[in-house]
Amino acid sequence: MKTEKISELTTNRLSVYLRCLNTLAAAGIKTVSSQALAEQFHLNSAQIRKDLAYFGEFGVRGVGYYVEDLRQHITKILGLDMAHRVGIVGAGNLGTALANYNGFMQSNFTVAALFDNDKEKIGQRIGEASIPVYDVKKIGRIVREEAIDVAVIAVPARSAQQVLNQIMSAGIKAVLNFAPARLDVRRGVKVKTVDLTISLESLSYFLAEPPATNVTRPRSTVPYERIGRQEEREL
Repeated sequence: MKTEKISELTTNRLSVYLRCLNTLAAAGIKTVSSQALAEQFHLNSAQIRKDLAYFGEFGVRGVGYYVEDLRQHITKILGLDMAHRVGIVGAGNLGTALANYNGFMQSNFTVAALFDNDKEKIGQRIGEASIPVYDVKKIGRIVREEAIDVAVIAVPARSAQQVLNQIMSAGIKAVLNFAPARLDVRRGVKVKTVDLTISLESLSYFLAEPPATNVTRPRSTVPYERIGRQEEREL
């Protein structure tokens, strides 16, 4: 693996490649070239080769990539060969919906706990997995007991910084934030924000503009939108 810093856009694309390879594996396909992978999933073959080259040589001349081998390599690169335990702070509509999302298990993530400050919610169990709701004041202890290594913030913006402070104090270094707020993050902690409002407002702009004046996206970003990715490619 090269020693240069790998960008977040590159790791985002690795996740896309893994999803495509999972589809191929489910269809019983054993090998695939970068060109065939690009054509089938509307990707860029040169970008695929460049991204994979950061982590080693995976292709075989005259064959392409062995689907199962490449799946295993990318799974390990993304750290998905290890189980991750997730704690969700905020047991409201969004938090409980995330707790009930079955897709996490497919990527080796398990929601282990929810946290809230509402006394009526504390002590409840959510969903088919019967995930317990704890007092947010106990987050430090529960994180240790449940070996939680990823946190999700699903609270109003006004409470997000305080919640993040508690999460960081508990020793968690990976945080997915759904609160529309700019947060101060300690060194060594990674926070990824998903702002649903910005995404919806962008869609609103598209609807508000006449068809002839709609902004045309560069061709290079189209593949990622087609498979549900919001990140744009590196130039």
